[in-house]
Amino acid sequence: MKLQRKNGLRAAALGALAVSGALVLTGCGSDDNSGGTTGSGEKTSAASNVKCDDAKGKLLAAGSSAQKNAMDLWVKNYMAACTGVEVNYKSSSSGEGIVNFNQGRVAFAGSDSALKPEEVEESKKVCTGGQGINLPMVGGPIALGYNLSGVEELKLDAATIAKIFDGKIKNWNDAAIAKLNEGTELPDKPIQAFHRSEDSGTTQNLGKYLGATAKADWPYEAEKKWPAPGGQAASGSSGVAAQVKQVDGAIGYFELSYATSQSIPTVSIDTGASAPVAATSENASKAIAAAKIKGTGKDLALELDYATTAEGAYPMVLVTYEVVCDTGNNAETLGTLKSFLTYTASDEGQQVLTDHGYAPIPQEINSKVRETIAGLK
Repeated sequence: MKLQRKNGLRAAALGALAVSGALVLTGCGSDDNSGGTTGSGEKTSAASNVKCDDAKGKLLAAGSSAQKNAMDLWVKNYMAACTGVEVNYKSSSSGEGIVNFNQGRVAFAGSDSALKPEEVEESKKVCTGGQGINLPMVGGPIALGYNLSGVEELKLDAATIAKIFDGKIKNWNDAAIAKLNEGTELPDKPIQAFHRSEDSGTTQNLGKYLGATAKADWPYEAEKKWPAPGGQAASGSSGVAAQVKQVDGAIGYFELSYATSQSIPTVSIDTGASAPVAATSENASKAIAAAKIKGTGKDLALELDYATTAEGAYPMVLVTYEVVCDTGNNAETLGTLKSFLTYTASDEGQQVLTDHGYAPIPQEINSKVRETIAGLK
């Protein structure tokens, strides 16, 4: 009876989640596999290798805004391939995604940081007979986007980045910035530093990078909540990017896809390698390739080396996880969950990321992700 009640709780909650205008996409798939158009007339491309046999109905998910642009692509392609299936991903934040997952409101959550022990324990209330696990699905660089009239290229190191976001370097022509950018005329202009207003895995990953490379200048723990005084806050990666785009003198952090889509210039990082490293998918892949699995059992949480000085490796990276139940997923959505995630983890699903500012998960790790998805219950 208790088992039935818990399954009923998740099923009822999944059906009750309000789907707002922040959802990535709603609607049914096309009637064929040749692709179609979105409501705005944008051409979509149906994924060719999707197995839709067990997919049906509606799949709800929420969380990380870092992977929003990746989810846009995946959802469009998947729904074009699978007739009558609806996938809704609400882009908000990693923190909100995990809360929704642990309250049984969504089938999976996107998070830019792995579940904490207390969050795993809480997940057992909705993962009947199991627990929440982390499946690395989206990789990519955390870009430092800037808006500085007349400055087309900008180089910074970890200590300078830390001081900028901690409010200790206040002007763009500061001596520390000038030293890293010899030959560049920097304006005498105040720095407008933007950070996330809500709990964010992107914020936490930035904190991990600064903690590993500039501890003396960044005395804060790596948490999802922005820790430093001062600065200006904006909601979501899209909100931070929009502010940087609009404000001359601004700098902010967000996934490379937001910089690419809005033509925002990005900072190259002096890591100690022979040359500063640009924020590119290829350079992020070099850093992510060195990641080690630290999770146990079916959990595939990764340990990243934020302090890498390897040639061409961009160190300020994040990995977005899809958080699912290893056992105890809702029976009504399990088929669609496995079908959709099997596509996102496929070679085809990962390949579509490279042209949009993301980095595919390394094959050695991704093969374990696929195996885990196949065994979800």
